[in-house]
Amino acid sequence: MGDPETLIVSTEPAFPPFVYLTEDQELVGFDVDMITEIARRLDVQVYYAYIPFDGLFATLEAETADASVDAITITPKRDESIDFSRPYFKSGLAVAVRADDNRINSLQDLSGKKIAVKLGTTGADLASQVPNTQLVTFDSAEKALIDLEKGNVDAVIKDEPTTLGMIKMANIKNVRLLEDLLTEEYYGIGLTPNSPNKPFIDAALNDMMADGTYEQIYRSGSNGIHHLYLKPCLKPPLPTGRNSVIMST
Repeated sequence: MGDPETLIVSTEPAFPPFVYLTEDQELVGFDVDMITEIARRLDVQVYYAYIPFDGLFATLEAETADASVDAITITPKRDESIDFSRPYFKSGLAVAVRADDNRINSLQDLSGKKIAVKLGTTGADLASQVPNTQLVTFDSAEKALIDLEKGNVDAVIKDEPTTLGMIKMANIKNVRLLEDLLTEEYYGIGLTPNSPNKPFIDAALNDMMADGTYEQIYRSGSNGIHHLYLKPCLKPPLPTGRNSVIMST
């Protein structure tokens, strides 16, 4: 490890069921449980730094953090400036619309509509490619989904599991997700460029997937992912290129 005793992890705790705060301000989630187990195996202490999502990668580039977790999608563009662990979760972008809105059934139907996105995300990148749209940025998925429910925006583009997680946690009612995902994406732990920690973290992740710990964490009630994201436990393939880049969205 770079520092044999500590691992500083930057995160924005606003992405249930991966990283979020309970009513008692306790940091919980699937990513948190994964980092806790990795730290246990590597015998290091974890310290979290709360940073807005669009500032996470800067903490890695400046090496003020050793790692970042926040349901972070591995992309070639991000891979140019930071390192990634091997992939640990398969996901994809989803479109959320009002349940009573029958106008939108595909990405093409979003042309001319008002779309809510979060800055710095793959959802924002994809939404910017839809012609004649008005993009509305938001600080929290909860506010975006509430605005959608109220009719202030026409759609929200965001990762499927985190969208489902926030719908469940915020008790959003009149919202549905389009059946087809827009992309296939893989989450990885963000790391500093040329991180000395990468081989150790990758080895820990590989061991966790091989010995059943990964699936145990996935199905644990403590992070809620199995209850919020009711799909089979998806263990992604091993990385195929530099820094585990798999998708190109």
